[in-house]
Amino acid sequence: SEAKPPKEETPKGISPIKAKKTPSPADAERRKLRPGSGGEKPPEEPPFTYQLKAVPLKFVKEMQDIVLTEAESVGSSAIFEVLISPSTAITSWMKDGSNIRESPKHKFIADGKDRKLHIIDVQLSDAGEYTCVLRLGNKEKTSTAKLIVEGIP
Repeated sequence: SEAKPPKEETPKGISPIKAKKTPSPADAERRKLRPGSGGEKPPEEPPFTYQLKAVPLKFVKEMQDIVLTEAESVGSSAIFEVLISPSTAITSWMKDGSNIRESPKHKFIADGKDRKLHIIDVQLSDAGEYTCVLRLGNKEKTSTAKLIVEGIP
């Protein structure tokens, strides 16, 4: 006789839960849809974007001019180096205002905050103004230095 009441209770116990469970997947769907349509998500975003603003985009170490004489420079390499912050920023390199693509001639080295432009086998034609462009989101900073190849007097 003691076993009977629990057995009766279980169906009762289950059915209210079942009744509650049926709408819940729909609720979950509705809840899932909301963040996309802008319901619940926006409140989470400002702190994140704020965090990005808190890290100033900057060159910790700017590029330095490189001066080589033709005699010693031809066939050797030149390395422009910058230290950037934060390390998540994207760097690209330019020479005299046009983008440099990575090639056997130009190697881009990115190691955390350390970014280098390695110019291999320097020729007189490599002389010019080199710029490192630093981008993070919609912000942009540049650092410029010259590669000067001095002809033999």
